[in-house]
Amino acid sequence: MDWQPDEQGLQQVLQLLKDSQSPNTATQRIVQDKLKQLNQFPDFNNYLIFVLTRLKSEDEPTRSLSGLILKNNVKAHYQSFPPPVADFIKQECLNNIGDASSLIRATIGILITTIASKGELQMWPELLPQLCNLLNSEDYNTCEGAFGALQKICEDSSELLDSDALNRPLNIMIPKFLQFFKHCSPKIRSHAIACVNQFIMDRAQALMDNIDTFIEHLFALAVDDDPEVRKNVCRALVMLLEVRIDRLIPHMHSIIQYMLQRTQDHDENVALEACEFWLTLAEQPICKDVLASHLVQLIPILVNGMKYSEIDIILLKGDVEEDEAVPDSEQDIKPRFHKSRTVTLPHEAERPDGSEDAEDDDDDDALSDWNLRKCSAAALDVLANVFREELLPHLLPLLKGLLFHPEWVVKESGILVLGAIAEGCMQGMVPYLPELIPHLIQCLSDKKALVRSIACWTLSRYAHWVVSQPPDMHLKPLMTELLKRILDGNKRVQEAACSAFATLEEEACTELVPYLSYILDTLVFAFGKYQHKNLLILYDAIGTLADSVGHHLNQPEYIQKLMPPLIQKWNELKDEDKDLFPLLECLSSVATALQSGFLPYCEPVYQRCVTLVQKTLAQAMMYTQHPEQYEAPDKDFMIVALDLLSGLAEGLGGHVEQLVARSNIMTLLFQCMQDSMPEVRQSSFALLGDLTKACFIHVKPCIAEFMPILGTNLNPEFISVCNNATWAIGEICMQMGAEMQPYVQMVLNNLVEIINRPNTPKTLLENTGRLTSPSAIPAITIGRLGYVCPQEVAPMLQQFIRPWCTSLRNIRDNEEKDSAFRGICMMIGVNPGGVVQDFIFFCDAVASWVSPKDDLRDMFYKILHGFKDQVGEENWQQFSEQFPPLLKERLAAFYGV
Repeated sequence: MDWQPDEQGLQQVLQLLKDSQSPNTATQRIVQDKLKQLNQFPDFNNYLIFVLTRLKSEDEPTRSLSGLILKNNVKAHYQSFPPPVADFIKQECLNNIGDASSLIRATIGILITTIASKGELQMWPELLPQLCNLLNSEDYNTCEGAFGALQKICEDSSELLDSDALNRPLNIMIPKFLQFFKHCSPKIRSHAIACVNQFIMDRAQALMDNIDTFIEHLFALAVDDDPEVRKNVCRALVMLLEVRIDRLIPHMHSIIQYMLQRTQDHDENVALEACEFWLTLAEQPICKDVLASHLVQLIPILVNGMKYSEIDIILLKGDVEEDEAVPDSEQDIKPRFHKSRTVTLPHEAERPDGSEDAEDDDDDDALSDWNLRKCSAAALDVLANVFREELLPHLLPLLKGLLFHPEWVVKESGILVLGAIAEGCMQGMVPYLPELIPHLIQCLSDKKALVRSIACWTLSRYAHWVVSQPPDMHLKPLMTELLKRILDGNKRVQEAACSAFATLEEEACTELVPYLSYILDTLVFAFGKYQHKNLLILYDAIGTLADSVGHHLNQPEYIQKLMPPLIQKWNELKDEDKDLFPLLECLSSVATALQSGFLPYCEPVYQRCVTLVQKTLAQAMMYTQHPEQYEAPDKDFMIVALDLLSGLAEGLGGHVEQLVARSNIMTLLFQCMQDSMPEVRQSSFALLGDLTKACFIHVKPCIAEFMPILGTNLNPEFISVCNNATWAIGEICMQMGAEMQPYVQMVLNNLVEIINRPNTPKTLLENTGRLTSPSAIPAITIGRLGYVCPQEVAPMLQQFIRPWCTSLRNIRDNEEKDSAFRGICMMIGVNPGGVVQDFIFFCDAVASWVSPKDDLRDMFYKILHGFKDQVGEENWQQFSEQFPPLLKERLAAFYGV
């Protein structure tokens, strides 16, 4: 006999379902409590499935809600359902998947996949065969319901379906799905494609065996009347382009023609899926060959897709010009992630044009959902990087008409186009910029806020060129107008202007010094004007300004302007407020730039950072001991505080000594250096290095405890942690001198291993976008170890001299390079044989010096001439024949060899 509900119980459950649809919060709270109570009774879940599948007299929202509450119960505690309850639910689902209501069918489908993903696909062997069987039903509702459920299972359990655990059901399912591509109902056709699409990216074997049939069937559906079907066809082709391009190449011409049509589909969802095709194609090596002849059609289509749609303008409140007084809602504010401090070295290589920023999202963040405008702009950007100047003949004729168009929506899209191609087409655009930049600067005062904001973004994409011209030409007018926009009445414009100004600061660096007073007046005025979200961006603009102009900021009049509002914010924020992150980052840059100018403010800032570290460590300790009682702390508070302490140590130098003396920072640092989170260790080692330079007297007593920890962190798996630990060891060497001797063996082997690793990844230098070879940091530290303990390090010379020389030849002359080369010279003195086989590399590294100090030059001179005398004139001639001409010239000019 089937399970039957008790009438009174059923009424109670129905009442609960009705109450839970009430908007009243008090009622909601009662409902939640009642649910908790009812969940004590195992057969409460039977009532829920009964309402969903059997009570056809009830309204659909109530029945569906009953199913969704059951789904949550399954998610939370399916394991504890008694077997009869679980079996009843499964049976009811399969018996009613063909309900007359599409809402109820969808709800049952969600319930089935939730049970399946609780590890029940193995425990419910009849599920897939039964659903596949139901596909053959004459009844449309049954077929559609079964397909809906299968589609959800394919989405949630695609890997499991292609595994031996279930005996590879895909071998039956995929051919079955392919049969339905020709079904008379568009909904069923759409389900069938969506099911197969789940298995493309993982290259499921069953699909690969049927790939040609699949592609053939897709082509047959290309001009389907149903937009959902067309969308799934486009999605399939985009994925196949990534996974099985070999199968598409023979048809590429017609696929491109098809996608050109679909990118203009009157249904925006279809157009968006099709537009992804160009993004994916741009990453394929064949892009240039197959697409070149189609650019003439493609470019106008992409450009046309870059206009705001009417719905965008409504969502963006495009008609609202002034909203600066409206407070931000909390969900507008995206979570921020703090980048831990990384130690880097100045480097020779200039960066290529336009590499300044990884693709800045263009300006409609509020619509953070991906749309046709963003996708078209992204596609144009990547294609500009593939085709470079070859794109311009197709674009320039269009641009003229767009940029000067009377309709603001069209003009705005033209400005976006100009920004999207900035990186790829920079060289080809240069001749037009003297005319275009003034026009864009004029657009900064357009009467439409959305035009002003996009003009900010596009101008920032050309900042590199603007700064390369005489400052009065474009830099000054651009800066003046951007500063006005920072004080715009529209929040979106404020945000775009602040971000653009930060980019300009990075490019212009000290060019901004003459205007500092004016810049600071504006940024400080914005403090009093901005709502929450833009304040966070303003901190970034101030921090970037400090990084860009450095010690030029250390003038009493500038400090007077800048510090009071920053300190006021600092005092307003509580220790657990995440807004501290950007403010601490900003202050770290300001402290480093102001140096001694920060002294009057340093004490409260220092104390609070120490407190933040201490609180976070205490919270982490409590969480480790009692995870059920305490929450895990947000360690970002500690990381940002450690980084600001580094900024203080770097900026204040010796002045930080008395602050360190009065605090327990060394004890805290000992704990942070052993934290499980790499970013915490990374910031700890940066601080250790900075404190070593600023006040070694407090570091020295801890060296015996610290060195083993530094040694265990020389693990290149965590490259930034490893770099910072290596750098700190080098700084400690310089302070310890010969007393470093007991610790050499702890670290030397690891350092030699790191420097010999093939192609250590390049790390990006934070502010300049220049690359530094990370092996330069281990090389400098090995050199410094050798400088203070030559007897201990020199025997290993042969194992590291070649990579040592190649990684230091590209570093600019500086103190760190100086100490490292002194070390290598001393080691060669102890073990000259260690350098013989790689002497040409040593010569090359020596020649990389522009102006070594006199005594260092003498060291080089002695080694070069000693080697020459040792081998004799004739052998030296043969040896130096291998030198590149430039190296020969430099060695002859500087060292007479």
